[in-house]
Amino acid sequence: MARTKLEKIPVREQEPKVRAANFDEVCLGYNLEEATAEAERCLGCKKPKCVEGCPVSIDIPGFISHLKEQNVEKAFEVISQYSSLPAVCGRVCPQESQCEQKCVRGVKGDAVSIGKLERFTADWAEAHNIHPVLSCEPKHKKVAVIGSGPAGLTCAGDLAKAGYDVTIFEALHEPGGVLVYGIPEFRLPKKGVVEPEIENVKRLGVKIETNVIIGKSVTIDQLFEEEGFQAVFIGSGAGLPKFMGIPGENANGVFSANEYLTRSNLMKAFDDHYDTPIYQGKKIIVVGGGNVAMDAARTALRLGAEVHIVYRRSETELPARAEEVHHAKEEGIIFNLLTNPREILTDETGQVTGMVCAEMELGEPDESGRRRPVEKKDSDFTIAADMVIMALGTSPNPLISSTTKGLEINRRKCIVADEANGQTSRKGVFAGGDAVTGAATVILAMGAGKAAAKGIDAYLSR
Repeated sequence: MARTKLEKIPVREQEPKVRAANFDEVCLGYNLEEATAEAERCLGCKKPKCVEGCPVSIDIPGFISHLKEQNVEKAFEVISQYSSLPAVCGRVCPQESQCEQKCVRGVKGDAVSIGKLERFTADWAEAHNIHPVLSCEPKHKKVAVIGSGPAGLTCAGDLAKAGYDVTIFEALHEPGGVLVYGIPEFRLPKKGVVEPEIENVKRLGVKIETNVIIGKSVTIDQLFEEEGFQAVFIGSGAGLPKFMGIPGENANGVFSANEYLTRSNLMKAFDDHYDTPIYQGKKIIVVGGGNVAMDAARTALRLGAEVHIVYRRSETELPARAEEVHHAKEEGIIFNLLTNPREILTDETGQVTGMVCAEMELGEPDESGRRRPVEKKDSDFTIAADMVIMALGTSPNPLISSTTKGLEINRRKCIVADEANGQTSRKGVFAGGDAVTGAATVILAMGAGKAAAKGIDAYLSR
């Protein structure tokens, strides 16, 4: 049966049973023929609502119009004007709630697969050795960027394109931030995707110094006073894990998703060629319902465990991407929804043996707009487990704010910055991404980095 233009071109994926036992990328992406066919579904709207839904305002009809003609190089040129990380965004950006949600084609039928087309374009460019071109005159002004995650890389790339001398300072031994320590290989390959995108940023003239902890190795005040930087962007992310504070949380076998994923992703604990230790239970409970919870659960599954996700609301309220939830279910993750942890049980040695949970029901909406979970009376039950992973979100590390004069923070320990331009309470210091908002998405961090780059350019151009 012929496929109509109301239906999107399906994307090839590894079979669930196969991929659940490996760390290879799940989604295989489009080939040229598939990408062309999907691009032809775009209506080329004169007032494209999809662009309104993109945090970095990519000219979506513009790049897709070139894909219709199979001019992929020109499509990449268009995307590169707006995004420094198209191969990353094409994989992990929640397009379904942003650009694709506003796609007019989606009113009657499926929205255009904008993310998959962006991914195809970026992957094709890398395979054909096509890279962004720097064409501006140098301004001979130095800008420091703290953190090499999506906010920092975006800000640095945009500033370099504007002619600034940019240096990124990264605390870890590899650049990439959450892209390398937080997101698993099966969603975001490091060598084939993240590393080439970082190299593209470096091709613009951006320098990256690793193993530099701002606040310990050097302070922001020293960057200004001793190293001659004229502006600083803080894109240090939010790497401080949160816990529930329930009994048993300090037991052997309880981990933050942050540590678990860092060991697996950045330190390659999943790979037998590396010596990184990682504790691996046989029956694991992951507490949380966001993308990080899905990443931790699917990683644990691939390392051989039976995995339960415990989340206190219903599936409708799950904050994770629908695609990640779908993939997790296909792979065999067990979802215990409307379930709230009350206590982690241990044996006489202090080792986790299970979790006491309560059944929940949804009441009236809370301040977030989601219906508030309410505990059912006398509904306690126990899930057996030998390991628990807490995926409850993260907050910014207070090191930078506590070592920088005149930098205002809010009650959540996040840096206060103007959403429009990233300006903080300290002159010449800008901030964006998770360090300002708390844990959010890659693309929102990129949008903040882009806004801050414009703010820094305006500040230094006075």
